[in-house]
Amino acid sequence: MAKALGVGGIFFKSPNPQALMAWYQSALGLPTDSADYASFFATAVPPGGCTVFSPFKEDSDYFAPSTKGFMFNLMVDDLDGALQQVQAAGAALAGEVADYDYGRFGWFIDPDGNKVELWEPKPFFNLES
Repeated sequence: MAKALGVGGIFFKSPNPQALMAWYQSALGLPTDSADYASFFATAVPPGGCTVFSPFKEDSDYFAPSTKGFMFNLMVDDLDGALQQVQAAGAALAGEVADYDYGRFGWFIDPDGNKVELWEPKPFFNLES
């Protein structure tokens, strides 16, 4: 049986894809090899980091205040710094920082109205244990 090995990409529509990509490159330091996409390699994932695939119930309000049917999560090395950077770049923060055994989370609304979750993994979190 073939198996999925991880998320190979996050793809979504934007009224101005290159402008939104430039915003993410400036606000969160996404790789700048291309004006069209950013590639993250396994060596960049912090200890305890992983990619989560999780459908939500249709009536979930977890993506609010965005009205979009999706949300994406970016792992960061400094949640507080990343939230300050996106706010300085014009994003609206959404909610309070949350702290769990597996890391800290914060949210913002990007220039296209997408809710984005930032995750700073805890160094010793391991989903396999």
